[in-house]
Amino acid sequence: MQSDTQNTTPSSSLIEKLFKAGAHFGFTRARRHPTVTPFIFGNKQGTDIIDLEKTGELLLKAKSVVSDTAKAGKAVLFVGTKEEVITVVRDAAVKIEMPFVVNRWIGGMLTNWSEIRKRINRLTDLLAQGASGELERKYTKKERVIIGREIEKLTFNFAGIKDMERIPGLMVIVDPRHDTIALREARDMNIPVIGIVSSDTNLKEIQYPIVANDTLQSSVRTILEELTDAYTKGKSEYVAPKADVRTR
Repeated sequence: MQSDTQNTTPSSSLIEKLFKAGAHFGFTRARRHPTVTPFIFGNKQGTDIIDLEKTGELLLKAKSVVSDTAKAGKAVLFVGTKEEVITVVRDAAVKIEMPFVVNRWIGGMLTNWSEIRKRINRLTDLLAQGASGELERKYTKKERVIIGREIEKLTFNFAGIKDMERIPGLMVIVDPRHDTIALREARDMNIPVIGIVSSDTNLKEIQYPIVANDTLQSSVRTILEELTDAYTKGKSEYVAPKADVRTR
């Protein structure tokens, strides 16, 4: 039996799972973007109802992309900064030890990565000094208060990508309409994007859209669980490149 990532037709169990999570609830017809129309099943009491069979097809395609990224040994960056999804996005990323941005997208986070990396290194250095007691030995109480505020700010902005050594191979964005800067930077850096998007989004801006409710935690969590499971499976098939051993 083939896995979901190999099939192009979603199983009834996947569709049922999406339905129970409320993934089929879109916005009002007035807010519908024309590109989403083919993915709308109907309209109930003014609310667009998303065709979950088509959502399942999109999800399977996205799972295949995630799996291939993991097989290649590349990182997936998870992004979701609107309040409703912060916890769900963070939990998904932490589950598979991938980087995430849930508090605020800092301009240049990808397009000016070398500078962002310097700020992350600063955070790493300050945390190490704090853990070793060096901050206590080197600085006065007043100086430590100032440094403490710096650590708080750096942690808020960069804690989720602290261990990201290089530009990711793929981004998963929950509601790209909310995180437009992240989407723009991904495009500028030629990073493919999987977007969990509702009925108000221009699908032409997303390489791998998954049309579903992008605000309900249950909907977002269900989709992210499918994607993280695909990553775990792909990672299990990753073969690290052999070291280049040169003999004299």
